[in-house]
Amino acid sequence: MELLLYQVDAFASKLFEGNPAAVCPLETWLPEEIMQSIAAENNLSETAFFVPDDNGYHIRWFTPTSEVDLCGHATLASAYILFNILGHKKEKIVFKSKSGPLTVMKDNDQLIMDFPAQPPVICETPKEIVDAFGRAPIECLRSEDFIVVFEREIDIESAKPDLEQLRNLDLRGVIITAKSNRYDFVARFFAPKYGIPEDPVTGSAYTQLAPYWANRLGFKRFSVKQLSSRSGELTCEIIDDRVLISGKAIQYLEGRIKIKT
Repeated sequence: MELLLYQVDAFASKLFEGNPAAVCPLETWLPEEIMQSIAAENNLSETAFFVPDDNGYHIRWFTPTSEVDLCGHATLASAYILFNILGHKKEKIVFKSKSGPLTVMKDNDQLIMDFPAQPPVICETPKEIVDAFGRAPIECLRSEDFIVVFEREIDIESAKPDLEQLRNLDLRGVIITAKSNRYDFVARFFAPKYGIPEDPVTGSAYTQLAPYWANRLGFKRFSVKQLSSRSGELTCEIIDDRVLISGKAIQYLEGRIKIKT
């Protein structure tokens, strides 16, 4: 069995920035254990698989250790491959997923993802978070992930969390965020229990961050930077109960997977 495989730097306008994702187009679903093994072999934060149907595509995402319900950057990467390599002619793609229908639109070199908002709710700060960062945040919330709010941008830039502490938490990961002078806000994302010590740019995080910052700042469109070592820039906008997340992408490689059956 031979499969196409692409690697794309998502939320980037040039190579070696943004968040790399693997994309594997399929005609029909592979056994789950094979998809998980491919994701582990790729050893990227996410590998996306999609299959066509009459009205679009079904999409699934795997980290090196497990399947997840929602991933932004690998969805962006999949749309980039469909629009630019596989000849998708329409200006919109609808992906069916475990998180419902996800739409990606093309606007020149920008890709715009339409995702469901996941507003976080205030919670007590888990002891593991205080221990991991060596300080208490000014606020802690939870949704798909913990949202940990610090006072200053430098707090986000300089953070060196104890990942073993974060591994013990009951949610997918931890997003740290603060207001910024250069952008509306900045963020970083850690998910060590899913095999992702730090994710370079995390599209799905903004389904939680955009509702939080909309409530705090009083507006609905944001310019954002994720302050990982690779870094990445994007815009996000709240429209009703959806979040539009926009960014660019660029292809890094094309290859073939050969699996003996």
